[in-house]
Amino acid sequence: MKKRVVVGLSGGVDSSVTAYLLKEQGYEVIGMFMKNWHDDTVTISNECPWLDDSNDAMIVAQHLGIPFQAIDLSKEYKERIVDYMFAEYQAGRTPNPDVLCNREIKFDIFLQAALKLGAEYVATGHYARKDSFEKDGKTVYRLLSGKDPNKDQSYFLCQLTQEQLSKALFPIGELLKPEVRAIAKKIDLVTADKKDSQGLCFVGKVHLPDFLQQRLQPKTGKVIEIDAAASVFKNGYAADDLRALSAHYELAPEQGEVIGEHKGAHYYTIGQRKGLNLGGFEKPLFVIGTDTEKNVIYTGMGEDHPGLYRKALFIPNSDEHWVRKDLALAVGESKDYLTRIRYRQPLMGCTLHKREEGLYITFEKPQKSITPGQFAAWYEGEELVGSGVIS
Repeated sequence: MKKRVVVGLSGGVDSSVTAYLLKEQGYEVIGMFMKNWHDDTVTISNECPWLDDSNDAMIVAQHLGIPFQAIDLSKEYKERIVDYMFAEYQAGRTPNPDVLCNREIKFDIFLQAALKLGAEYVATGHYARKDSFEKDGKTVYRLLSGKDPNKDQSYFLCQLTQEQLSKALFPIGELLKPEVRAIAKKIDLVTADKKDSQGLCFVGKVHLPDFLQQRLQPKTGKVIEIDAAASVFKNGYAADDLRALSAHYELAPEQGEVIGEHKGAHYYTIGQRKGLNLGGFEKPLFVIGTDTEKNVIYTGMGEDHPGLYRKALFIPNSDEHWVRKDLALAVGESKDYLTRIRYRQPLMGCTLHKREEGLYITFEKPQKSITPGQFAAWYEGEELVGSGVIS
């Protein structure tokens, strides 16, 4: 009897080819479109209107001769993703909705819906791979980077568990994007030349201030520029002082000068350059710190400003996650890994240090724009071993 798999058909080329490949491999395939968003007022132009995507997904399913249905998860999406996003921005942190969407929606709510249909697996159009091996009589699953170095999306799956991985299939992870498009063209899929969607998972391309202003009211505050030579950036810490190395710079208004106004500190993120609307400086201005309580933004001039760089970061115990639980560090242990702190960033050499209070990551070279609320993911070769929310 054929194994049943539910494919998350998004109306894009990647999930369309995913469904085709699985059918070719002999699975019984069901296509399911997730409707997670109703409010089109915050999307920019027609970048990702869900209605078009839903129609494309349905046309693909008909073309492939597979059953199709839509599932409305907008209530769960609002509770688990959107409400969380607002709370994080309100607190001056920058969340990653795509990572959360995979953990909370695609491989939780959607997975449960698929299992109720008698499916053994869910499949998505992610550029990632998985394999497995036996250890102590148990199957251990490994999450691997996609074969296409320009499209690898393993980072977005960094919060998955062994249980979720056991039910997941990533058929296009072995392919390059041009190969995926070529397959779609060859079998005459309506999505063959469709542009890749950008922006929030399932919402589309949004103008973030407009999106955030639904709940976070504009509030005028001061923009303060702090000189690169300020004493706060002088690092006199010992290499083993992990707390000090990973601490945020303690910025205060009196350390710099007021150069303008902003509409709300919660709209800005560390490392941001666009959206400040301040000119007349010899180098570009970057956000080096935000204070949502005092409603102050701190900026520094130039890409080499020391306020943009830190040597270490911290992940509290509650936000530490190991895809490979069998490799989790015990308190007092350290291990070298490769890490990225944002999607598409090249992997960086680092050391993980496990302490009572959580996990510290020290980098071989200081890292730019380490942003609270984002995810750090660590790899051994091509395997993503674990991740955590940057404090």
